[in-house]
Amino acid sequence: MQAITYQDPFKVIVKTVDIPKLIEPTDVIVKIIASGLCGSDLHIYRENERGLDKGTIMGHEFVGIIHEIGDAVTTLSIGDRVFSPFTTSCDNCFYCKRGITCRCEKGNLYGWISKGKGIQGAQAEYIRVPLASTTLVKVPQDINDNVALLLGDVLSTGYFCAQNGLGHEFSDNDFVVVIGCGPVGLMAIAATIFLGAKSVYAIDCVEERLKIAQEFGANIINFVECDPLNKIKELTDGRGADVVLEVVGNPSALELAFNILRTSGVISSVGVHNSTTFPFSPACGYDKNLTYKSGRCPVKHILTKSIPLALSKKFDFEKIITHTLKLSDGEKAYNIFDKKLDGCIKVVFKI
Repeated sequence: MQAITYQDPFKVIVKTVDIPKLIEPTDVIVKIIASGLCGSDLHIYRENERGLDKGTIMGHEFVGIIHEIGDAVTTLSIGDRVFSPFTTSCDNCFYCKRGITCRCEKGNLYGWISKGKGIQGAQAEYIRVPLASTTLVKVPQDINDNVALLLGDVLSTGYFCAQNGLGHEFSDNDFVVVIGCGPVGLMAIAATIFLGAKSVYAIDCVEERLKIAQEFGANIINFVECDPLNKIKELTDGRGADVVLEVVGNPSALELAFNILRTSGVISSVGVHNSTTFPFSPACGYDKNLTYKSGRCPVKHILTKSIPLALSKKFDFEKIITHTLKLSDGEKAYNIFDKKLDGCIKVVFKI
């Protein structure tokens, strides 16, 4: 089968590799229909995250058809159309029982093999799914392949980000700012509006992204054209935003989130950070009575809320998919996505 494999920083290649086989009785083999290219794949591509074994199949977003099932799998059948959260989960450990499925004690992130340990990714024709009964999700009839793929990561992560921000003494009159209008940021905007927020502002500099943010219902701020700090202060009588959703994952975005936040406000951060320090001090956080929430989305747990958002049909989520390519275009796809060429927001590989 064909697969997009990691080789070196800024280098992936399409290789012919063996079709995966069942290893454990709880495994399933899925024939992939579509696979996504995610912003967190770029962290590996750019070597912001190190340690990935050379030859690892990239990717963690997919939808497909069950091709083969292990003997212990009783809740799924060959031919089922399924999607998956970006991590596997057992549904029985300390963390799974508390809804923190993304930190399952037995789970793994697709597309991450380090020193021989881990599981292969989804940018391929087939994928082996461990813990399949408690990981895979049958696609609801009214959800198409593209939206199902988005539910496995970016749509659910956007909902998680919004929920974390709005769950703290939220009023529908709260002033909400979303920093970053990539795929997750756009999903966070949709979720924020779906949850009832009336004043939502989106900060970015890429016109194609800001256009979709506006179509979803956000007011837009291009930070190249105006200072977002001054603009937010001006719009809030000098106080700052009640809630800031940070969806970028770098220190400057987090610093901006802190600076535009009012006293006793909430920062919800799902940007994947590699920095080991905060751009604001504990003393500054104390002085602002800051509430800060962060972390990986527990997709399997959050689906009970993100699926209704997908089914609401209030937003055209497929707008974010700007490029549909073949696996054989893998090297080209990473270059386009990395450099934001040709208005690229989201790449999906059709298998």
